[in-house]
Amino acid sequence: MDAEPARVSRDGGVRRRRTARATALAAAALVLAGCASMPDHGEIREVRASQGVDSQVRVFGVPPAEKAGAQDIVDGFLEAMTSDDPQLQTARKYLTQEAAKNWRPGSAVTVLSAGLDRISVQGEKDSADPRFKVSGTKLATVDERSAYQPETSGGRYEEFLTLVKENKEWRIATPPSSLVLSESDFQRIYMPVNKYYFAGGTLVADPVYVRQRSDPDSRMDPTTQTVQSLFAGPSKWLAPVVTSSFPTGTELREGTKTLSYDGQNTLRVPLNDKADNVAQPQCQKMATQLLFTVQDLTASQLSRVELLRSDRSSLCSVTNAAASALAHRIPSPGYQYYVDSDSRLVRLKLDVSSEDQQYKPEPVPGPLAATPAFKIGSAAVSYDEKRAAVVSEDGHGLYLVNTTTAGTMPQPLLTGKGAKPNGLGAPSWDAAGDLWVADQDPQNPALYRVPGGTGTPQKVEVPGLDGGRITALKAAPDGVRIALLVQNQNRNRLFIGRIERPEGKTDPAAPVAVRELRPAAPQMASVTALSWAPRGRLLVVGRESGGVVQARYMLADGSMVAAGLPGATGLVAVTATEDEKKPVVACSDEDGIVWLPPGAQWRTVAAGGRAPVYPG
Repeated sequence: MDAEPARVSRDGGVRRRRTARATALAAAALVLAGCASMPDHGEIREVRASQGVDSQVRVFGVPPAEKAGAQDIVDGFLEAMTSDDPQLQTARKYLTQEAAKNWRPGSAVTVLSAGLDRISVQGEKDSADPRFKVSGTKLATVDERSAYQPETSGGRYEEFLTLVKENKEWRIATPPSSLVLSESDFQRIYMPVNKYYFAGGTLVADPVYVRQRSDPDSRMDPTTQTVQSLFAGPSKWLAPVVTSSFPTGTELREGTKTLSYDGQNTLRVPLNDKADNVAQPQCQKMATQLLFTVQDLTASQLSRVELLRSDRSSLCSVTNAAASALAHRIPSPGYQYYVDSDSRLVRLKLDVSSEDQQYKPEPVPGPLAATPAFKIGSAAVSYDEKRAAVVSEDGHGLYLVNTTTAGTMPQPLLTGKGAKPNGLGAPSWDAAGDLWVADQDPQNPALYRVPGGTGTPQKVEVPGLDGGRITALKAAPDGVRIALLVQNQNRNRLFIGRIERPEGKTDPAAPVAVRELRPAAPQMASVTALSWAPRGRLLVVGRESGGVVQARYMLADGSMVAAGLPGATGLVAVTATEDEKKPVVACSDEDGIVWLPPGAQWRTVAAGGRAPVYPG
């Protein structure tokens, strides 16, 4: 069966003939089946189709037909931009020789919410060269560092394609400056990956997109694309707060198109001469960045990464255990905490070994246990689980208490100007040991940071709120990002801000700022609860436009919904931890405190209770 050319629909869009799709499907030898039943455990991954094509199907464009009209040349070119052929060779056949030689679309991608509209602004029968305007609604851009940036203002994409006669055939002389793809085609062709950089001693996930197969320009496979992107440096948004251990100019050894593992799950990475003479401590950090970056791309356990000099001699290596030590990962929590029906802070030992286990909450030791009359509205526990920050039930005061020694209740660290329900929100600890809390007073909303959890509260500058007020927040375990739920005009929207500390200052009390707010869940019409989750993701409770309230994982760059939690209805709060072996914990308006252990079903662990949290 031969693939027929793309056809133009009446609304101006391009629709691939089913014969072409059938050929691709047969070549890929795929078997598709419907869902027999709804699973009740594990992750459910959202499947998006690109005009009926599975993401594993390879799609190739159709070359221009002889004596094709200008409209057909434009439509065929736009279709060929979505193909998987190396160097986008088919798409280049629609261009003039000079344009084909100079076209470099791989440096950026424009993502549209739907397909392109095209309008002839100068018809092909005119004496002058035909000219077409192509336009659409811009959803996002992917820049030269592979970072995804959502379009916040619903901007329009618009470019003009001019055609000329070359060897008596119409060809495009002015192609788009970037690849232009619909959202469905983008998700078919590209996949999200994390690169990792250091912020102090902590590794930070930097989400980017690479092609799911060989890159048309570099001919590199996805793993090699990701490693090369790691060498190029962090995304522009994250760059002010992270560093790379790789010397400037570090690249893969010339000619390297693929990276492979040996029988001992060791990855050997050949570098150019820019890294030949780095010291061992720096090399160990380089290898650590690589190990965590590549580990996210493979289903098997990566045991070791070895870096090779330009002459292929060994530069250094790092094991999985050594890399984890260098990365200063957040400790796995020993307890999960929540506020019980008597407004006390209690904790549960994290044991998911038996479904029949009787979960017995115990009061958190220290002044809180000794002062049962003190009523708690919300709480946050430090990562070492030695301190708790609690907000009084009336939302008026923030208190810091020790959870290892007895004592009396201290004076409040901060007193909010508002009153319940517009008092102080739930607090959060960051990896640096600072405490964050928002005052929701409608007349004077503010974000505060308490240095070290004990210093003088500082009001934090947050440009970009546009009159909104922060109703919930969660500092990321990496210490350089903070998720903010912002209410503006009765709508709750989720943003991520970058925590910037003064450069070169070691004083922990030096003022910080939260800058460059970016939408973290633009697909959601409303968000009601949030938590950070493993690998730099967010776990969000909310609903899409016209949908029901659900709990979903979101990529932190705002690009897509990663997965949903099965059976997660009626949730009013949720929390997760960096340790993927620990359960997701939520508060259900019907069942109280519930757990979702990995690979299992939801369990009710406390019939009453609210405000569940993990340390952080």
